[in-house]
Amino acid sequence: MASDQENSQDANAPDDTSEKEITRGITIMKSIIRDRDKAVTYNVNWNADNQLIGSNAAKLASYIGTLVRMHIPITATRWSNKELGSVKDKIWTEILRSFNIEDTTIRKKYILQLAGKRHRGWRTFLTNKYLKDKEFFFVEYDPEYPVKYAIFITEEEWVAFVAQRRDENFKKVSATNRERASNPTYAYKKGRLGYARLEEKILDETKSDATSLPPHVLWKEARVGKDGTVRDDVQHIYDECETLSQSISTAEDQENRSVLSRALNVPEYPGRVRGKGHGCTPTSLYKNPRRRNPSNQEVMETLQALQAQVLQLQKDNERYRCMEKCSSQLKETSEKASINCQNKFPEGISSCQLYLSSPTYRLVGKGKVHNTSGDLLHHRPLPDGHLKVSVDVVLDKNALLPIPDIVSETTLLRDAIGSFVAWPLDLIFIDDEVFAQGSQQLSQKIGSRQKNKRDLPVTSLPKKGAFVPRYQISLETLVDSSDMATAGAIRLLDMEEDIFGYSCTETIGKEDLEHIFRHQELGVGVIHTYIRFLYDNFMRGNDQLSNRFRFVSSSLVNKALICREPDSCREYLVKRFMASSTNNLYLWPYNSGCHWLLLAIDPLKEVVYFLNSIDGEWTNYPDMKQLVDTSIKVFRSQRQARVPRTKSSNITWIKVQCPLQRNSIDCGYFVMRFMREIINMNQIEIPITYFDEYKCAHYTRLQLEQIKEELCQYFIVKRLISI
Repeated sequence: MASDQENSQDANAPDDTSEKEITRGITIMKSIIRDRDKAVTYNVNWNADNQLIGSNAAKLASYIGTLVRMHIPITATRWSNKELGSVKDKIWTEILRSFNIEDTTIRKKYILQLAGKRHRGWRTFLTNKYLKDKEFFFVEYDPEYPVKYAIFITEEEWVAFVAQRRDENFKKVSATNRERASNPTYAYKKGRLGYARLEEKILDETKSDATSLPPHVLWKEARVGKDGTVRDDVQHIYDECETLSQSISTAEDQENRSVLSRALNVPEYPGRVRGKGHGCTPTSLYKNPRRRNPSNQEVMETLQALQAQVLQLQKDNERYRCMEKCSSQLKETSEKASINCQNKFPEGISSCQLYLSSPTYRLVGKGKVHNTSGDLLHHRPLPDGHLKVSVDVVLDKNALLPIPDIVSETTLLRDAIGSFVAWPLDLIFIDDEVFAQGSQQLSQKIGSRQKNKRDLPVTSLPKKGAFVPRYQISLETLVDSSDMATAGAIRLLDMEEDIFGYSCTETIGKEDLEHIFRHQELGVGVIHTYIRFLYDNFMRGNDQLSNRFRFVSSSLVNKALICREPDSCREYLVKRFMASSTNNLYLWPYNSGCHWLLLAIDPLKEVVYFLNSIDGEWTNYPDMKQLVDTSIKVFRSQRQARVPRTKSSNITWIKVQCPLQRNSIDCGYFVMRFMREIINMNQIEIPITYFDEYKCAHYTRLQLEQIKEELCQYFIVKRLISI
C-alpha cells in the first residue's frame, strides 16, 4: 500500500478514471534536465544514519523514479539481475550529473536500492491500475495497452508484463501480500514523508542538539495522525520500549533483536532497522555490522584451534606439575639437612640490612647474617627459607620480629638487640662493601658457565661510587638458585579486580626476568607486574589516588585484539569507563605490536593524553584512535550526556611533549616511568610540555635502572622467587 502512495505521485492515472480524480501529465522532471544543461547542480544532505534528507531529497527521489521508468523495462522481475548492471551504472551516472553526491560505494548502494524500490512501485502501480478492478481483484479480460506511457513501455513489453502478472503463482503471492497489508495493526500515517525526513522535521522543530533519534521514538511519531492524538496501543508499545531500553545494552540490541522488535514481538530482518526507514542498516546505526553465523569451514578451523589450545594447556599443566614436584623435593632435602650454606650470600658472617614486607615494605634494622653450614638457632634447626642474623641497630622501634623468639618470649625487634633471630632470606640484603665481593663471586660463577652457555650475562664488579643494582643482583641470584633457572619456568601473580576491573592471574616467565636483567624489550607480564607494584605501593589504602587513577589491561586491548575482536575491546573500555562516578584518568599501556606507548584517558572530559617516547603521532595508530573515540562516544551515550552538535565528534587528543628514548628497546621502561610520575604528581590534567618536576629531553640510564630496581624489589617482596 505504501508503494502505491509513493508512486501515485510519479505516474499519472489513465484517462478512464473517475470524474473526481484530478489528472496530470507524466512526470519526467524537465526542470532538472534544463538545469543540467546549464551546468546547475543540486545539493543533497545526509543524516547520521546515511539517509537522504534536506530540501532536495524529494526532488531526487522523483528524478530516480523517472530514470527507472526510462531505462529499466517493466519485464525485469529481479532487481539483483546482473544483466541490469550496465543500466544501473547509467542511472547512477545521470544522477551524478545533476546532484552533488559523493561518488562512493555507500552512496551508490543507497541510490540504487532506492531505484529498485521505485521500480517495484512502478510495476505495482501498473498492475493495480490496469490489471485489477476497484476491489483489487485481477480482471478476466485483456487490458488495453497504456498509450499514455508509450515513451516508457513498448507493446511487446506490455504483453510480456501482463503474462507475468497473470501467472497463478504470482496471483497467490499478490493475494497474500494484499491480505497482510489490508489492515495493519499500527498504521503508518505520514504519507510520503518517510522516517528520515520525519526525524529531520522533529529535530528542527525541537531545536535539539541530537543527530539521531531512537527507532521507537520515530515509530511512535510516524503513527500520530493530523489531530495529534496517540492511540493507546501505540503508546503502550512506546512505553514498553522505554522500559526495555534501560535494561538492554547497545551490544545486546544489535546482536539479537532491537528494542522495538522485542516490544512488537516480531522477527528482526537482516539488513534493516525497524523504525528507521530506507537506507538505515545495522552497520550505519551501530557503526559496526551484525555478526553473521560462521560457515562450516570457519567452525572447523575454530574447533581445531581450540583443540590445539587445550593440548598446549595440558602440556603446560604437566610441566607446571613437574616443577612443583621438583620444588617440593628441594624443600624436603633442605629440611632434612637443617640449614646449609646459602649460595645467595657470601659464606661466613656479613653485615646486612633487615627489611620487613608487612604492612609496608621498609628497612627496619641492621645486623649481621650468619651464613654457615649446619648452623642452629637456640639449639633448634632454622625454619625453611630463613637465616640466622644478629641484630645490631633498630631503625623502626615498632617493628615486629618475623618469627617471635619463643625462648625469650620476644616479639619486638628492639628487644632483640644483641641476640640472634631467624630472618627470611628474601628480606636480608648485605651491605654495599660486601656486594662487591658477592658480585665478584657471582661473576666468577656465571663466567664459568659462559663457556657452555653464551646467553648468560657476566656481572662485572661495580666501580667505586657507581650505582649498584642490588635488587637486580639479588633477584638474579635467587633465580639462578631456584627452579626458575630452567627453561619454561613460570610464576603466577594474582591481579585484583580493582586494578583492571576484573580479577585475573598474570604469568611471569623466566624470559620476562631475563629481559629485565639484560635490559631488553619488555612483555605485557612485566608491564602488568609494575602496575601491580604501583597499585600496592601508591594507591592501596589511599582513597584519593585509587579514586583518581585507574588502569586498562593491555591483555584485553592491544593491536591484535583491536583488529580481530574490536567489539570486545570497545565493550571492555566502555565498561571500564562506566565503573567510575567521578573524574578519573585511565592509564593504558598500549602495545602496537612492536612498540609501547601510554594513553591517559579522561572519559568524562573526553580528553586523551598521548605519550609516545619515539615522537610519533596518534595518526600512526588509526585502529587504536578509532577504538578510543568510539568507546568514549558509547560511554557518552550510555550515561546520557548531552554534547553540543559542534563537539559531538570532537574528542580532544593532546600530544604530550614527554621524554624521548634514544634507542629501540626502552619504550616499555619509559611507559612504566610515565605512569609512576603521573600518579606521583596526583593530577588528572597532564601539561602539554609534561610536568616541570620531571621535564627532560631523555631519561638517563640511572632513571630507568631505578624502575628496574623497584620491579626486582617487588618480585622479592612478593616472594615470587624463592629457593
